Amino acid sequence: MIQFAQVGIAVQDSVMNLTETVSGSMNVWELTLKGGWIMIVLAIISVIGGYIFFERLSALRKAMKRNPLFMQRIHDNIKDNDIKSASNYCRNQNTPLSRVLEKGLRNYHLSINAVRETVQNSANLEIAQLEKGMPVLSTIAAVAPMIGFLGTVTGMVRAFWEMSNAGNNIDVSLLAGGIYEAMVTTVGGLVVGIIAIFAYNYLVTLVDKVQNDMEADIIAFMDITHEKKENH
Repeated sequence: MIQFAQVGIAVQDSVMNLTETVSGSMNVWELTLKGGWIMIVLAIISVIGGYIFFERLSALRKAMKRNPLFMQRIHDNIKDNDIKSASNYCRNQNTPLSRVLEKGLRNYHLSINAVRETVQNSANLEIAQLEKGMPVLSTIAAVAPMIGFLGTVTGMVRAFWEMSNAGNNIDVSLLAGGIYEAMVTTVGGLVVGIIAIFAYNYLVTLVDKVQNDMEADIIAFMDITHEKKENH
């Protein structure tokens, strides 16, 4: 019982000492170093997540740019039965929507159902391209807190291992390293995970917007195509 009491007092003193140090002169960098190798892992996955986020954000912003005259130009070309000009115009635009419609225009001579299937398949591929890398970001959001908790466990194991080796000569300094690792890695994992999940959900929102806009324009394209083919 005395041994457990000594351990409890030592742990309490270590936590108090850690709190005082954090609120005192220790900066964020010094505190991060106390987390040990787990913080290196968290740093690596946070860099990967940051790269994916900003790369996808740039791609999605380009995809969201809309030419207000684009669909009108396609409509006029199809109405004039100038499919080649419409196809060339789509190719020059080089956007997800223009690539989808360009493939539909290639098969314009086929049945309306064939054109619709081509356009839908192409749209699915474009959306898949926009979502590239996002599953990795989602995985980082889920795994980062678990890695932090792993650091918590390893830190506490190290702290108790050092206590067991110290016997009756328990010193607060022996516990400090393990307590630091346990607490800092938990905070680091949660911070990385929270930021990653917000970043992922923001990208999902942008993808949904691009998809909704694309579907609306595809419906308009199919209506134009269907109307033209019926008149012929």
